[in-house]
Amino acid sequence: MITELRLSAFGRHRGAAFPIGPVTFFAGPSGSGKSQVLAAYEALAGLGAGATLEDTFPDPGARIPDMALPDAQRRRGFRLGCTVDGPAGPVRLDLAVQAEPALRIAGERLSQDGQILFATALRDPGRRSVQAAWLTGGAVGVTRAPLPDDRLGTALLPLRVAGSTAGQRKVLTAAEQVVVALRSVFSCDPHPDRMRAPVPRGDGRLLGDCANLADVLRRTRHECGTRHALLAEAARTGCAGPVAALDVRAPEGGAVTAVLDRGPGRPATELARLGAGELRFLALALVLLTGPGVLDMDPAAELLSAQQALTVLADGLDRGLDGRQGGELLRLAMLSCGRGHVRLVAAVGEGTAAAARRIEGVSVVDLSP
Repeated sequence: MITELRLSAFGRHRGAAFPIGPVTFFAGPSGSGKSQVLAAYEALAGLGAGATLEDTFPDPGARIPDMALPDAQRRRGFRLGCTVDGPAGPVRLDLAVQAEPALRIAGERLSQDGQILFATALRDPGRRSVQAAWLTGGAVGVTRAPLPDDRLGTALLPLRVAGSTAGQRKVLTAAEQVVVALRSVFSCDPHPDRMRAPVPRGDGRLLGDCANLADVLRRTRHECGTRHALLAEAARTGCAGPVAALDVRAPEGGAVTAVLDRGPGRPATELARLGAGELRFLALALVLLTGPGVLDMDPAAELLSAQQALTVLADGLDRGLDGRQGGELLRLAMLSCGRGHVRLVAAVGEGTAAAARRIEGVSVVDLSP
């Protein structure tokens, strides 16, 4: 799991290091950089899963530190990193990205206990590669080879390092620990306007915008009765009016519609008739109560899901929610994250932050503009 996020030079953040716990909220006024912190975390997760720089940073200029001046070669960029704790102990990943004049990795470093295990450097700007070096040990000491300049080298190491020496095995262990943590991230931003219409029957894996919420509820109702019941219980707090159960209408060959069962003698309410806050609440509650198998993500296959900590990223967790809904999400977060297999990192408003400061086990990072 990631235990520290570093923004050495990223947007408005310079020399910043943020500890990450089971539940970590970032609070502060508009312009304080809450969204940039979540964007940095999401970017590292994407790179760890094999995404290119272009896919990860579609607008790299927006990540260049405020008022940063170009060097003599007109180059500007940004730096970020993280620490991942696991069986190998704390492992640091630090990344420097050149955003101008061309988007590319300028340098990367994987280290542990002060020892550099893997590093890359941009030696020849005319070539689309970086020079990489990793610990080998023995008579060779270090192995050098070119790597692509548009992908995270750490994620490529399992394909390049044989693991035949003690040094190579140390590099592989550290790299795999970092990659597992980065790939175990689900970024969630529910869009109520996309959740109202009936959806086609699919594989029941929740998308990041939660547009297929109805199909996922169809799946959880049949496959995980306990979690589905917990979600229905949460809906009684977060949705207006009586809620007897969460149900779906899924005619053979037809689209799936989710409804709130209002109890005997009362007509059910389709999700299309719910308020935006109610829909966001239901989607976020489902994310906190479920796991990687129900979320549209690709966790590392090397470990059992029980050995991985799913991290949920939510920018604007309480956006559009009232105090009752925000409080219930906070309760669900403590319930799920207290078991150790789910972690929540979110940007929140002052109301949720004030409530969270009174709860043991929740870390609130206050940012200033």
